[in-house]
Amino acid sequence: MSDPMQEIRASFFVECEELLENLFDAIQEMTEDPANKDTINIAFRAVHSIKGGAGAFQLDDLVAFAHQFETAMDMVRSDALEAGDTLVALFFRCGDMLSDLVRMSREGEDIDPDLYAPLIAELAECAGISLEEEEAEVDPADFQPMTLDLDLGADVDADFSFEDADFDAELAAILNDPPAAEIASDAPSGGGLSVHFAPKQSIFENGNEPLFLLRNLSDLSLCDIQLSFTPSQSFEQALDAPGLAWTLQLLDGDDEIAAREVFEFVDGLCELTIERTSPQTAPEPMASEADTQLIEVEAPKSSTPKPTSLPDPAPEDVPTAEVEPPSKPEPPAKEPKPASAKQSAPSATVRVDLDRIDRLVNLVGELVINQAMLSQSVLQAGLPKNTNISTGLDEFMQLTRDIQESVMMIRAQPVKSLFQRMSRIVREASAAVDKKVRLVTDGENTEIDKTVIERLADPLTHMIRNAVDHGLETSDQRLASGKSAEGVVRLTAAHRSGRVIIEISDDGSGINRPKVREIAVSKGLIHKDSKLTDSEIENLLFMPGFSTATEISNLSGRGVGMDVVKSAITALGGRISISSTDGKGTVFSISLPLTLAVLDGMVISVAGETLVVPLNAIAETLTLQPEIIERLGPETTVISVRDEFVPLFDLGVELGYRKPKPSYEGAIALLVVQEDGARSALVVDDIEDQRQVVIKGLQDSYGSVPGVAAATILGDGQIALILDAADLLGQATGRSRDLSTLEKAG
Repeated sequence: MSDPMQEIRASFFVECEELLENLFDAIQEMTEDPANKDTINIAFRAVHSIKGGAGAFQLDDLVAFAHQFETAMDMVRSDALEAGDTLVALFFRCGDMLSDLVRMSREGEDIDPDLYAPLIAELAECAGISLEEEEAEVDPADFQPMTLDLDLGADVDADFSFEDADFDAELAAILNDPPAAEIASDAPSGGGLSVHFAPKQSIFENGNEPLFLLRNLSDLSLCDIQLSFTPSQSFEQALDAPGLAWTLQLLDGDDEIAAREVFEFVDGLCELTIERTSPQTAPEPMASEADTQLIEVEAPKSSTPKPTSLPDPAPEDVPTAEVEPPSKPEPPAKEPKPASAKQSAPSATVRVDLDRIDRLVNLVGELVINQAMLSQSVLQAGLPKNTNISTGLDEFMQLTRDIQESVMMIRAQPVKSLFQRMSRIVREASAAVDKKVRLVTDGENTEIDKTVIERLADPLTHMIRNAVDHGLETSDQRLASGKSAEGVVRLTAAHRSGRVIIEISDDGSGINRPKVREIAVSKGLIHKDSKLTDSEIENLLFMPGFSTATEISNLSGRGVGMDVVKSAITALGGRISISSTDGKGTVFSISLPLTLAVLDGMVISVAGETLVVPLNAIAETLTLQPEIIERLGPETTVISVRDEFVPLFDLGVELGYRKPKPSYEGAIALLVVQEDGARSALVVDDIEDQRQVVIKGLQDSYGSVPGVAAATILGDGQIALILDAADLLGQATGRSRDLSTLEKAG
């Protein structure tokens, strides 16, 4: 039986990922608009929510750091601190540290306070906070009495001291808000909310601060706040039960959902009541000075003070709305607010373990195979297509496709989280090599299979570091060449031709091809007399052990180069290419499949072998006519397609199944289009079918096979290879004529 607390803990860390994503989004927006209050509020609430949840699980280090972080953010949103470039950069680093602490807490690692102490010191310096004052233990003898005008509604003979002077000032500011009588005219006609909040001692032990909760609540709408205090019989008892309670009258009753979200992470740590008030009655004005009682907070005079009850959450002077029976629908109080974020109910979500989704994907794969087997059986039986069986099978095929697409959508996730991780890599790498670098992202909402996202992290990290270390010049070099001192790395994602294209580019000096060639010759990778094109020289970067670094650093120079990146991309069924321009920069392009489970393919036959070509790689099919076939050289052939010559490749020859055909007149060809737009004609013997196939990986058993992406099981139980058309054509010989046959004919 699973432990409920462990499940709640796991849910907390999942929520932390979402909160961290919101945090980094907000900090990024602060770089563009530091004065936007909504942005800093989003960032503050994300950190505060993480701190509150961490306190519930006794994650003290996470609470300690988050507390200092949110204190600095709170000063920004209260205009006590300006969000300049230096502070925003510090917030980015604090967000990185918060992410690390969340990860370490989730994995149960020991956390050394020295790890985050330097950042806390920087926060304190920027915010003007004394760490000694923050960390000093409070001595009860140091408590100073203070006087507050409070409307308690009863005679009180009590003693109480507030520990936090900032809390006193903030509370006084809140209590000095305009009286409800002055703002009642602004109240919505639909009624308000009555919120009664009484914290328990555990709320403080878990790192929560009532001041922030009250402020967040007051941000929702105009409100009237009253504080009541129930004295304890001794100072020790006061520490166990603070005796404080707040009653807030919110004028906008439409904020109930948002109001409950404010107290989400203190559930069970306080007494909370939220009720709607009558739309006909405005909240009672706050008591004037003549009606308030003056309380001198000092040491207790008696061990048995007069008990004071907390005010009723629904006092007589603030009537609450009567609750209608469920069978009687409540009439709308007013028209809903147009385009209001508070009015739009969030879409319901369910967190599901990834293993369950993987099992569902596997079952859908088996369903696709069984559907193919049924289709094969009906075809072999020779049943006409207008029978009930054929019609039902067609509907079953469409249903299978719909289920498959829906399951794939469950696994698909935006690459946003991956791109955010790369932002941190850029910050750390630029600091390590002392360069000014800015990351620009585009297409963050492009969706891709979750497994692909997870396995892309390491290759992208390596490529981003290479772009910062090798691709970009130093600030002095950039200024000398007429560029800005700050280098730019771009990370983009987009769907194209049924695949996901991810590009990493920089505006540096480009690849130094003479240097690359020289290194390749010195390492014995190529012969010194080899004649290579620019593209071939660039692809030398993918050779094992190749590195252009002249000295070992934290980022490079250890001989682990782009060959590791290429292997990782290839293992995902993807491809990587390079394009570089001298003085302008370099672009690395990664092409990946949308999913690793099911694809649409064209079943073909070549020399008696059944193969599958991904449908998204095929632009059209052709029957080769004599007038479009042209000879080019002794062994190659091209065809003319709409006034453009396209190279012709014989698939049977390239796979080693047979020799070139004597003639290709009347042959069937697939016009294949690659990511860069290049087109090629692939000759096959026959096209059998077009269907969905289940991808079965070959990497674990056979490693990487050139030109082969994976395998599948067909409806008749036959195993067929799924071809990687781009990889196959990239290594093709282009032979479409047999020299021995030509010599005999001559």
